[in-house]
Amino acid sequence: MSNIMLRDVMEDDLPFFFKHQQDRDANHMAAFTSEDPRDWNSFLTQWNKILADEDIIKQTITVQNNVAGNILCFEQFGVPGVSYWIGKEYWGKGIATDALREFLKQVTIRPLYARAAKDNIRSLKVLEKCGFTISGEDSGFSNARGQDVEEFVLILE
Repeated sequence: MSNIMLRDVMEDDLPFFFKHQQDRDANHMAAFTSEDPRDWNSFLTQWNKILADEDIIKQTITVQNNVAGNILCFEQFGVPGVSYWIGKEYWGKGIATDALREFLKQVTIRPLYARAAKDNIRSLKVLEKCGFTISGEDSGFSNARGQDVEEFVLILE
């Protein structure tokens, strides 16, 4: 297991999350991102809404006390969903898998859903390692790619 810890999101984490969001490769892989990931004010507005919403479970992922990303549970399309964002410098180290496994110990809502672009192989592997299975397909406009993108809908029962 990587040396990850989850803790409540603090305002001091937001600049790290914003920096993670600046990476083009990360935006391409995530596909369904904000309209302009470089817009600090929009980013801050969105995160202030997240922080104020007591129904959203939000955690900061840390590795050796460094902010590595975030993980959330929230209602999306009328069902409980999970989403995470890991800084690119932490990719390929098992951090997303370990963080999601730990998060799922705390968040016991089932069924729980997740979505990933069909070509986001790494995220699909993380979700499958954590027990999610593909339950359907969908598509939507990707701001990061400027086109419709097909995605898998996954479920953890």
